[in-house]
Amino acid sequence: MAVKIRLTRAGAKSKPYYRIVAADVDFPRDGKFLEILGNYDPKKNPAEINLKEDRVRNWLSKGAKATLTVSNLLKAKGIEARVK
Repeated sequence: MAVKIRLTRAGAKSKPYYRIVAADVDFPRDGKFLEILGNYDPKKNPAEINLKEDRVRNWLSKGAKATLTVSNLLKAKGIEARVK
């Protein structure tokens, strides 16, 4: 089972809010996921990023790969991630 750390969209129209989740590569974007690792709110100034850093590091150590956007968010929080 290949795992990606990626964003899922939530929130109302024109008010996006994203969850950072660990999900199988075959699961749909806003569908099933394995674990919620944090959230990202781009509408706040500055953008708000909340993470469960220990869980993110755990998934990365197990071989999960972050998407490009999530890796940029992780880098902003000081976590180095492999990009898929």
